[in-house]
Parts: sequence; structure tokens; C-alpha cells
Amino acid sequence: MTVKGVLFDFSGTLLRVEPVADWLRAVLDEAEVRVPEDEFGRYARLLEEAGALPGGPSPRALPPSLEAVWRERDRTPELHRAAYTAVARTVPLPREELYDALYDRHMRPEAWRPYADTRDVLAALRERGVPVAVVSNIGWDLRPVFRAHELAPYVREYVLSYEHGVQKPEPGLFRAGCEALGLAPEDVLMVGDDREADGGAADIGCAVHFVDHLPVELRPGGLVPLLDRID
Repeated sequence: MTVKGVLFDFSGTLLRVEPVADWLRAVLDEAEVRVPEDEFGRYARLLEEAGALPGGPSPRALPPSLEAVWRERDRTPELHRAAYTAVARTVPLPREELYDALYDRHMRPEAWRPYADTRDVLAALRERGVPVAVVSNIGWDLRPVFRAHELAPYVREYVLSYEHGVQKPEPGLFRAGCEALGLAPEDVLMVGDDREADGGAADIGCAVHFVDHLPVELRPGGLVPLLDRID
């Protein structure tokens, strides 16, 4: 297979969201809410177990009443916010406004860190003339994150689930990514961290390369091997 274009997932593939404790601390500090350290630790642990941080750990146990909105959460901005604030509300916090503040925080560029090799791999693809699209299940516009981290020059197109009303692993989002690059699926490599969601690209004929969704400091070179698949 000759790879003529690459589709990248966003969260856990090119960038990683901040740890739950850092996320919570930033919001509490901005709201000037002070809590004892043992209470803070309990809040952080419960929010992590609930899966309240978009891009963070999945819920350990999703309440049955939230299963429907969770399953469809990446189709619209409204569903995305509703799903994540709902799971966050399973954790009693000291102020009601903190739930929306937590959700808003995760959309800020400073809440995200690129993996160590992200820029180098994207730059190498550009040097080889291989166009890139970001194909993400998401409920908000991630373009400002790429601009803030100076990664935007390496991305030709963004194909986001909430803009198409389709979410991975449904084939429509992968087809939209290929079409955005003007390439046939058999000429495109999909790179992602989710075996189910990103693996759906294989159903339309794309090759697939998986990376591990790890903290930034634990995955210094996870993207580099994909360059061996590019002629």
C-alpha cells in the first residue's frame, strides 16, 4: 500500500488532556473555591471514576439513565456538554457553577499538551507531501487548540463529528476525511488510539495504525513508527 494521506484522531493520539487533578485545581483556583486537600483528593478521584473529563478516563460505571446521551454525545455540541456535565454531577461539588466551569476548562488550549513527537511527525509528513486531516469524535471546535500549539500549519482539514452529525466508528466520518483530502480510502492511513472507534476506518478500506492512549510523559515516541509505513 502506498499511503498518500493520513487521518489522525485528536485526543490520545496527537494531544492529551491534562490530568483530572490539574483540571479540577485550575477550575477551583479560578473560581476562588478553597477546599481541604483531603476533600480535593476525593473530588478528583470521584470525577475521574465518573469519566467527567472529556479526553480523560472513561466512566468506570455509567448510570443507566445516562447511557443514551453518552452513546450519542459526539453528534452535537449540546449532547456533548449534556453528557459530560451529567456524569460530573454524579459527584457532589461545593458549587453548582463548577460543573459548567469544568466542562469549559477542557476546551481551552492550555488544558492540552501535544505528545513529544507530534510536531516532528506532522512536519515529516508535510515534507514528504503527505496531506493530513484530523478526524475526531468531539463536540466543540478544536482548531484553536492546534493554532495555540503551533500545529495548525501541518493540518490540511478538520473533520469533526459534531459538524457532520456522524461519529466514529460510523463510516461516514472516515469517508468525509478521505474526501476532504481528495483521496480514495485505500490510499489513506488512519492513526488513532481507540481500537473500536478508529478501527472503523478499516471498514471503508483504510489502513489503520494504533497508538496507546498514555500520559504525555509515558509516550515519547509513539507516533514515529507510523512514518515507516509512509513511502
